[in-house]
Order: sequence, then C-alpha cells, then structure tokens
Amino acid sequence: MIKIKNLTRSFNSHVAVDSISLDIPKGAMYGFLGPNGAGKTTTLRMLMGLLNPTSGSATVDGIDVTADPVAVRARVGYLPDEIFLYDYLTGYQFLEFLADVHNVPAEEKSARIGSLLELFGMTGVAGDYTANYSFGMKKKIALAGIVIHSPPLLILDEPFNGLDPQASRDFRVLLEQMVKSGTTVIFSSHVLEVVEKLVTHAGIISKGKICVSATIDSLIASYGSLEKAFFTLTT
Repeated sequence: MIKIKNLTRSFNSHVAVDSISLDIPKGAMYGFLGPNGAGKTTTLRMLMGLLNPTSGSATVDGIDVTADPVAVRARVGYLPDEIFLYDYLTGYQFLEFLADVHNVPAEEKSARIGSLLELFGMTGVAGDYTANYSFGMKKKIALAGIVIHSPPLLILDEPFNGLDPQASRDFRVLLEQMVKSGTTVIFSSHVLEVVEKLVTHAGIISKGKICVSATIDSLIASYGSLEKAFFTLTT
C-alpha cells in the first residue's frame, strides 16, 4: 500500500527526514513511532502530498505522491496533527460536506453520519456549531469525517490525543474492524502500550532515520516489548 524509497526532506540546513525507506503492506495496522522532532509528522505530510520531498520517492496504492497528490488524497482518510474544522458549520453539516466531497452515495449518507455520530457520542451536539466544541469534541468529528467514505488507507497523526477513554476504545475497535475489512492504517502515537496492543507492524524513527521496521511479533521477540525496543533504539 505504501512504498517509500530514500525519502528525504530538508528545511534549509536541517534534515528532518533522512533517506528513509519503508514498505507497508495492504491491510497492515502500522504504528509509526519516535521522539518529538524525529520526523514522523514530516513523513506523513509528504505521504499526503502536503510537503514535497527534497529527494527520494513515495507511492500510495501505486500512485506517486508528488506526481498526483489529488489522486492520493481521494484514497486516504487523513488526520493531521492540528485539527481544522469550519467553525460555522454544525458537526452534522461538516460530515455532510465531507461525504459530498468524497461522493458518498446519497442513499447511504444519512445512515453513515448517524452511525459515526453515535459511535463517538456526538449525536446530542451534532446541531451545534463546531466553533463551540471542545478540543476533544472537534477531534471526534474530525475522526468521523476521515472514515465516512471508507477509504482504503488511513494516515493518522496522534489520533488518540484528546479523546476520552470511551471514545478512544470505540475508535480502536473501529480501526480493528476496518483493518479486518482490508483497510491499511498508519498512525503515529506516543502511547506505546496502546500501540503494542493494536498494531500488526511498527516502525521507529529517530533523528530522521528509520531505526527498525518490522512486525510487532518480531519486535517483541527481539526486545521483549515495544517500549524496550523504543528506548533501546532512540536513546
């Protein structure tokens, strides 16, 4: 699903991502881990075509992210590190807007929106303007929006930050169900305990370089736990 070869991104003299290569198979739940400033967000933005690489290449579902970023975005549900909603749309209107952008069939749209609002406990405030939502509520609406069109790939930057325990659990269950149906998920997170229980594969990046990328079972077999692997490789 994702093929990255020698991908590099520099900002003036600072190399944020340093010639990384990854191959993430379809149907994987891939945890992308690293300390602050390691290059996680920069890598995810390049996969979305929001940043052009300084050198190297990346493809999503066979599509070059630099040559055709619009086609890539049509196949991806993307959650950035900073949530953006339209303040003077209601939560329901925002989800309607995203459903229309992604050509969700009219006969399915209301049912999908209703189901996602219920999943995230947002049904009672769906008619409120998003400007009045707390950070956690905005995060829930954003997460509902990225899955409304059932994309084959999800790219998520710290998806569990700001979620209450119930919403976090429910979203993890939804991700597991989507992966079982063939969706590929790549997400960054600092919550190693959650990652270890959830993912099928994990990669660790430090100072712009990939330290390891492997199945979670092989990482645990080699290091004893994902936490031990993380600290061994990044300190």
